[in-house]
Formats: sequence, C-alpha cells, structure tokens
Amino acid sequence: MPERELILTLACPDRRGIVYAVARAIAEGGGNIVDSQQFGDPDQSAFFMRVHFADEAGGELSAWQATFAPLAAEFGMRWELRDARRRQRILVAVSREGHCLNDLLYRWRAGAIAGEIVGVASSHPDFEALVAGYGVPYHALPAADATVAERDRALLDLVEHQRVELVVLARYMQILGPDACRALAGRAINIHHSFLPSFKGARPYAQAHARGVKLIGATAHYVTEQLDEGPIIEQEVARVDHAHSVAEMARVGRDVECVALARAVRWHVEHRVLLHGHRTVVFR
Repeated sequence: MPERELILTLACPDRRGIVYAVARAIAEGGGNIVDSQQFGDPDQSAFFMRVHFADEAGGELSAWQATFAPLAAEFGMRWELRDARRRQRILVAVSREGHCLNDLLYRWRAGAIAGEIVGVASSHPDFEALVAGYGVPYHALPAADATVAERDRALLDLVEHQRVELVVLARYMQILGPDACRALAGRAINIHHSFLPSFKGARPYAQAHARGVKLIGATAHYVTEQLDEGPIIEQEVARVDHAHSVAEMARVGRDVECVALARAVRWHVEHRVLLHGHRTVVFR
C-alpha cells in the first residue's frame, strides 16, 4: 500500500519559530514534507501555512492530531488536518445556463478536480440529460416561483442527505437566504461576471458593450449574506474591443466564468484556500 499523505492548514498570529516547530513535529512524528507554503501578513501580523506531507509512520490520524495539538495551543492556531486522498462531496446547483456545469462535469470526469460530484440540483429540467450522461443524480428543486425559504430548505435537505461538503453555484440564478448562507458559510462557491457594480440588472453585456468596455471578467467567491460580496477566491479576465458584438462578449464571458470557477473549486477541494477575514489566502 502506498503511504498516506496528509494536508495541514493553519492560521495564527505571526511570530518567530512557527515553520521550524511545524517541520520538526512532522519529522519527529515520522512524516516527510512533500511541499510547504506559507504567508505572513505584515499589516495584520497574521501567519498562514499549508503543509502537504507523507505519513511514513503509518499511524492513525488521531496520533497526528495529538502531535499538532500542543503546537496549536502554543501558537494560537486555527488548524485542520486532512487525508489528501479523501475526496470532498460536491453538489452543483444550476439554473438555465449550463456552461459552468458542463465544464465542471468534464473536468471532474477527467480527474482535474479532486472531489466527488454527488449530485446536480436545479429548478429546471434543461440539463438532466447532460448530467445523466455522467452518471450523476439530478435533483429537482422547487420551481422558480417558490419562496426563497422553500428553495433554501430543499437545497439544505439535499446537502444533509447527500452529506455534501461543498455547494457550487454554477450560474444558479437564485439568491440564497440568510439561513442558507450561514449554514453553508465557507463551503459554498458562486460565480458571476465582474461588471458589478457598474452594470447591474438585466443584459449586463449589452450595457457593457454600449459603454465600450475593454475587459471581460469573472469572479468566483464564497457565498455570504452580502450578495456577490463574499471573500474572493479567483478572478479571470479577457480583453475585448470595438469589434466584439454583444453576443461575442457574452461568449467570452462564459469562457472566463468556466475557468475562474473551476480553479476556485479545485483549490478549495485541495485545501489551498484559507479565509482571512473578508479576504482569502490561496496557496496555488
């Protein structure tokens, strides 16, 4: 059997000796570091670290947790230790634009996303056949005219029953209510175009075209009660010019949305994203 690999992530007040203490604990516990990344925020005196290491001792996960617990107490760490081989369970929610869903399903099937898509949820049947082709269950949510509370309850019931660890809103054009936002804090990712707040409402690409916009962008972020203002995980841009029609700009927008969302999902399931207040630290 190949040796198990573990991922340690931590955040704490910055001070001397953290990297040394962590590396020493891993070495003395029988681990071998595969890669390590760290970041110190000088403005807030905060320190962040992600360490991927091989467990050559072959002990229980609880033994490693016991190894790191004294360090966490000494340095005031928020920390998590995970088995790198364990695949997070993902639920994708979609409305009537399927480009991000299709892209995620393909990348997942190709092995580019180290998670397990256990279901797709929608108020519309548009992509049921697409999802069935990947062997993924398709779950019907209440119709678009249902209340926010009804839609959220159905979504959260799915999350509970399918033991979902990450919800991906892949152009899910419904607003989550406060209860759902709180229940999914730090484990729901949304994607939207980056014209906000300049071009709100309907037909944003037409508005952008009329103003001669030269950059098309997309933002992937964690969901919060503040609509489209959660901590940003990834952004992508592409240049356009006067020769692009509204339809061509929308096509470019779909492409950058797919790329930004896929990166955000991949980094999340690989435990590369650490929350830092309203920001994120992303170890790529």
